[in-house]
Parts: sequence; C-alpha cells; structure tokens
Amino acid sequence: MKNIIPILFLIFSVFNNIKAQQNSKTPPNIIIFLADDLGYGETGVYGQTKIETPNIDKLAKKGMVFTQHYSGAPVCAPSRCVLLTGKHTGHAYIRGNDEWNERGDVWNYLKVLNDPRLEGQRPIPDSVVTIAELLKQAGYSTAAFGKWGLGAPYTQGDPLKQGFDYFYGYNCQRQAHNLYPPYLWENDKRVSLDNEPIVPHTKLEKGADPYNDTSYFKFTRQKDYAPEKIHEKAVEFLKKQKRDKPFFIYYATPLPHVPLQAPQKLVKYYHKKFGEEEPYLGNHGYFPCRYPRATYAAMISYLDSELGDLIKTLKKLHLYKNTLIIFTSDNGPTYAGGVDFDFFESSKPFQNGYGRTKGFVYEGGIRVPMIAYWHGKIKKNSSSSLISIFYDYLPTLCEAANINVPSNTDGISFLPELTGNKQKKHDFIYWEFPGYNGQQAVRINNLKGIRKNILTGNTKLELYDLGSDIKEEEDISSVNPGKVNKIERIMIEQHVTSPVKKFNMPLLDDK
Repeated sequence: MKNIIPILFLIFSVFNNIKAQQNSKTPPNIIIFLADDLGYGETGVYGQTKIETPNIDKLAKKGMVFTQHYSGAPVCAPSRCVLLTGKHTGHAYIRGNDEWNERGDVWNYLKVLNDPRLEGQRPIPDSVVTIAELLKQAGYSTAAFGKWGLGAPYTQGDPLKQGFDYFYGYNCQRQAHNLYPPYLWENDKRVSLDNEPIVPHTKLEKGADPYNDTSYFKFTRQKDYAPEKIHEKAVEFLKKQKRDKPFFIYYATPLPHVPLQAPQKLVKYYHKKFGEEEPYLGNHGYFPCRYPRATYAAMISYLDSELGDLIKTLKKLHLYKNTLIIFTSDNGPTYAGGVDFDFFESSKPFQNGYGRTKGFVYEGGIRVPMIAYWHGKIKKNSSSSLISIFYDYLPTLCEAANINVPSNTDGISFLPELTGNKQKKHDFIYWEFPGYNGQQAVRINNLKGIRKNILTGNTKLELYDLGSDIKEEEDISSVNPGKVNKIERIMIEQHVTSPVKKFNMPLLDDK
C-alpha cells in the first residue's frame, strides 16, 4: 500500500503537468475595443486632466501602453479596413470613406429609412480575407458590435459575410450621426428603437432660446441610446460563451464621434465640474448642444464605463484571465461638431485642429492610444515605444491564436513585444489617403515624410524629425535630399492602383 501512494502521486503530477501545458496553449479570447475619433490625449493615462477615464487607466496599469501606435488611416472606413484585413491603404480595398453615391439619394435620411439598400458604405468584396474569417475558421465564435461602415446591407461587405457569426449596431456611418437612431441592425434585420427620426443637420426650432435646456430636448431626451443598446448586446453575447471555445469580439463603439449626445446624468456631472459654457448651435451640420464641453466629456466617460463593464463581466464569467484585450481608436480627434479640441488638448502633444487631426496624416490624425492586456502574458504597468500600426493586428492575432499568418499581409506581429520576447521591427510604415485632397505618408525610424494636395498636382515632400519635432513644425526636406528620395521611392513602390475609381490618385497611378 505504501508503494502505491507515491506511484499515484507521480501519475497525478504528470497529469497536472500535461493539463497545464494544454492550458498554456489554449488560444486566448480576443476583444478589440475600438473607440471612434478618440484623440491621443483624451484619456487619463495619455495625459488628459479634464475627462475622467478610470477604467481605461486601470487597464493600462494592468497591461502595456503603446506610445507610438498608429491607425490605418485618418478617417473611419479605411482605418477599419486596414485593421481587419492586415493591409495598408496602398494595398487595401477600402482607402477612403465612400458613401457609394451611384445607388441613388444616399444622403436623404428619410429615404434611407424606407429603403435599407440606400444605406451603408461601399462593400469590401468576398475575396478580401478578414481576421474574423481566419479566427472563425480556427474555431472562434465571432461577433461585431457598434459601427461597421465596410459594406451596405445585403452586399458582400455585410459583417455576416466577412467572418462574423453575429452583428449588432450601425451598418452605416451616416446613420451613426445620431446616437438616438430609429433603428439598429441585428444581423441582417433592422431592429426598431423607441426614438423619433431626426434628420441630421436639424437645428433649433425658430425662436427657441439657445440658453434654455428645453430647446434641446428633442436631441437629448429620446429613449434608446444606441451605445447602451449595443453594449447590452455585447454583454449578452459574452454570457452565452462556453469556456472551452474561444471568442473574438470586435467592439467598435460609435463614441465619442459627434453628434454631441450623452446620458444626462454624466452631462450634469461635467456641467457642474466645468461650469457654464456657450452652446453649440449646429454650425457644422451636427445637432445643436447646450453644453458641448460637458457632453463631449460625458461621451468619453460613458465609453470608459462600457469598457469597465465588459471587464467586470469577463471576471464574473471567469473569462478575464484568458482574454487578450486591445483598446485603441480608429483615428485622431475631430475638429467639427462642437468639440472643443483646444480646451481638452485632444491631440496633445501634437498639433490640434483642422489640417492636423482627423482627416490628415500628421501625427494628430493618425497616432492613437493603444493599451493591451493579457493576464500572465503581458507585464503589468509596462510601456512600449515600438512603432506599430493597425495592419499589424491581423498577424498578431493569428499568432496569438496559433494559426498561420497569411503571406500577403503588410503587417508584422507585435505578439513578441507583448510577451517580452525579441521583436521584429518595420523598415517603414506607410499610409495613403485619397480624401482631403490626396495624401501620402511614410515613417522610417524618427523620420516622417508627408505629401499632401496630391489631387491638385503637388509632388513636394515635407520631412520631419519626430525625435526633436513632435509637432511637425520644421520641414527639413531641403537639407536632406537623400532621405527625401528614399521616402519618395517607398511611396512609389507601396502604391498599387485601386480598382475603385474614387480611391485613385492620377499623379500616383502615372508613376
């Protein structure tokens, strides 16, 4: 009997070791939490002092903060395409926002209400492979929540045809210009909300007092707040997951993209904190807002609470420790819609305002916050200065999930950086963007070249040393002709003519 006990103990130990090894190879659950138009300087961990983001800041203390991370493009749709496909905008199918106007009167809000075939953006084709498709093939349960923008309903670009098992949110970016919409999409069906339709660009009624809260009630007192409904569905999805099957959640919140609309409890909190302010009257096409600063801060704090509740749910379901969470933003902050980017120093330490933030390839438009957490894999309270970009997500998540990385990706996995191993680095990173008069940019180490106004024939390259000139104020191209030539060659080599006419830039295609 005495001899049996050590043998049983040995067998038990071997079994536990095998089980531990198997568990260590279990693919992680993955959540990408993508904010919409959140600036580099708009969370506490990145230096924000006026807006409170305790959950984002706590995630940073538990994980790794990236200080040189970039979005795929300076506006919504192409940036999301880069994230999901692992290809930069010189190769990606979607390179700009394209409302697909040839379908008809797509900007007529009331017509779109009656004809869903008028909503949504130009679709990515079936031939494009997304990270959701790759993870689904590897056994993941996949879901997308929030704002899509990569394909209209009933097209190949619908999220259900791009690798997602479940979708809830806005299919169309234009419809997301109202956070109290009359409906959202659940899979391939519209789901009505208890809100009255309000056409974007609607202003205060004639004669209304702009300093009276009641003048804004039709914009602020609707019943179903879309971010709340979207979040409820994400939590519901989590609660249905089985612990022996990994999941991938692409949580693309519409916050804090304007219009300025937020739950009144948070608005009142920040109104008390900031004091009185001048109203925003809708001068740039978005809804008026009585307290624009307080409302914008409330939107970011609401976003922060959504992230906090997701984490709370993961812990309650015992899913937290094996979930890789990535928090980031699709591009830099907006300059329109009543957002006071100077008050919040939204792009700090970069330049603020039109021409330097959303829509432009300067640092304020494309450098974004990024935080990664994975229990036991990523060092707590750590930071990384690795130069990384959205097209790195696909190879990173493939490697984390133990699946083959497609050979045609432009990205490099940053999983080694997350886990404390030797990290391969980019020789350069590249952007092109046909919007806002046509732009290109290349970063090599601390040097960054920018070409703008390409559609009006400009070929001159601006050159900046980000190591000493983070605001991109001193163009050093005239004294560095060799480096300019090198960047210009990369711009030629990385551009492939787009099959979509709207995304073409003749000056580049003639090279």
